[in-house]
Amino acid sequence: MLALTKHFFTRFPPGIIVAISLLFILWLQWALKTDNFSQLVFSHGGFILLGVIGAIFANSSGAGGGVIFIPAFSALAFSPQEAISTSFLIQCFGMTAGSLTWIHYYRKQHHKNREWHGFVPFVLCCALFSIAGLWFSHINHFTAPVSLHLSFSLFSISLGLVIIFNSLRSINQTRQPTKKHLIIDGLALSGVSFIGGIITAWLSVGVGEIIVIYLMLRGYCTKLSIATGVVVSAITVWSATPITLSEQSLANFEVLLFAGPGALIGGLIAKRIALLFSVTKLKLFFSFWIIFTGSVMLVIN
Repeated sequence: MLALTKHFFTRFPPGIIVAISLLFILWLQWALKTDNFSQLVFSHGGFILLGVIGAIFANSSGAGGGVIFIPAFSALAFSPQEAISTSFLIQCFGMTAGSLTWIHYYRKQHHKNREWHGFVPFVLCCALFSIAGLWFSHINHFTAPVSLHLSFSLFSISLGLVIIFNSLRSINQTRQPTKKHLIIDGLALSGVSFIGGIITAWLSVGVGEIIVIYLMLRGYCTKLSIATGVVVSAITVWSATPITLSEQSLANFEVLLFAGPGALIGGLIAKRIALLFSVTKLKLFFSFWIIFTGSVMLVIN
């Protein structure tokens, strides 16, 4: 067991180990201060698995963990506000771990790769406008035009169909971005991310999926697209913590106590899972899953 643990941690650079260790220490302090922790282990321990599954999917596809958490919480009869706030906070664990592994992958293997030249500017641009969209929605009290169930379902099914169409349309050819491409797509992504930030404020998912789809449709490397969506989603959910951790927050912290560390584990291994599959399989996996979750939400509703 000790040898297995040592092998696991040597697979990650010191920076990631330090960041994950700090998150774990914060969680441990929280757990020790929880009076009924031993009872919660039996009643809420299963949420660890939910966190692992949600983070694996989120960080291997570019979608936010909400595509797993929102249907699960809806099935558990959480209110829309409780489901969204809890999903946001769980993603702070999972998307952070996942984004750190994708950033390490970029720096180690693709830092000088021309296909990945847009990674850093796209992340910075998308994150800025995604945060702006999320807070614009919050400050102006924008709400989804229809219920959470229907909004999530229609959003998921529509995006899934777009990806399937793109995957089957032609043979995948990765774009070699020029300076002109980066400028044009950066400007387009600004608007896309602002809208994605608004949708994320409503559903706890949105900006990551929209970014991934846009970059895929524009012919960029699929793994670059996923990495960009993951990092931007991580930054976006952290920007919402003044809301999700406020006194008015309806987040279920007992669920977070167990789903959070599960998401941390899932986020660490998700990138390795993504690299096992071909570009087309990743696209189809991503699309079929979000169509499935959207359809399940329609049935639940």
